[in-house]
Amino acid sequence: MKRHRILFALAALLLAGGWYVKAEADDPLVVQLCDGKTTTTVDKSAPKTKESGQKIAADLMAQWQRAHPEANWIATEREKHSIVEPADNKNVIGRTQGQSYGQVTERDVLNWQRETLAMAVHGSTVFHSGDELGSQIAVSCDMCHPDAANTHAETYPKFQPQLGRVALLRDMINWCIEHPVRGVKLEPDSPKMRALEAYIMAQRKGTAMNYGAR
Repeated sequence: MKRHRILFALAALLLAGGWYVKAEADDPLVVQLCDGKTTTTVDKSAPKTKESGQKIAADLMAQWQRAHPEANWIATEREKHSIVEPADNKNVIGRTQGQSYGQVTERDVLNWQRETLAMAVHGSTVFHSGDELGSQIAVSCDMCHPDAANTHAETYPKFQPQLGRVALLRDMINWCIEHPVRGVKLEPDSPKMRALEAYIMAQRKGTAMNYGAR
């Protein structure tokens, strides 16, 4: 009798274990974003296609963006100011660009476009803000140069009378920050200076280079 009870208990455990495994197998797969908080569920039996993967990623990012509205700063800035698109490099997909780079992929081109645009947009946020420029009188670059007009980035390097020497674009940016803007001079390779140069040059896209021109 005791032996039967033991066998019955073992059978019950096996059945319980089998049910647990089956339940686990049937449960939806939980996918977590790299923030460690945002999650979505996926049916394990759903077809594993590129389209389904993109849908999962889009769901995760939509959740994250709703929780972080301030993170969509690029779209917000572009709604306020006109920013020229960077070059479309889709024509080089599949090409080999030297031994250092290997074959160019669609992901490479997307990354180039996204990062280049982000730097130009960052420059726009600085260009249009007296606070970002450290202005003591609430003056920003766009008050004299709407959308970076009349900045003539394509004419640098050139002799600049205000400086008494040949100047690069960043030299003239700093002169303007110090004088009409009454702001804080930027280090030549600082993120703000790099962004300002990127934005100004982006806005002059299509203009022929003519260094030294007045």
